[in-house]
Amino acid sequence: MIPPNTVPDASSLSRAEVTVPHNVVYRSFPSETVMLNLNTGRYHGLNTTAGRMLQALEQAPSVRDAAALLADGYGQPQAVVESDMCELCRQLAKRGLIEIDGGAPA
Repeated sequence: MIPPNTVPDASSLSRAEVTVPHNVVYRSFPSETVMLNLNTGRYHGLNTTAGRMLQALEQAPSVRDAAALLADGYGQPQAVVESDMCELCRQLAKRGLIEIDGGAPA
C-alpha cells in the first residue's frame, strides 16, 4: 500500500489499483457525486464525469483498465481518459479520499 497522501508517478499510477477507504463514503446523484471523509467530517463534490471515473476505478483492477472501460463511452482515446483519471487520482489521494495500491511513489 502506498502511504496516504503519497502519489506514484503517472506510469506507476496507471498500473495501480485504487480503492475507497472504509472511512470514506460516497453517493452518486444525477448532477454530482458527493464524498464524505468520516474521519475529518469534510464533504467533497465531484462532477458527473469524475463520479463516473470513481465508479470505474472501484470496479477495475487498475487505473489503465478503468480508463479502457470509459474511453469508448466518452469517444476519447484511452490515453486521454487515462491521463484525466491519473489527475483525478492525484487530487483524491491528496485529500485522503482514495488509497492507491501498487506502483512506486514519485
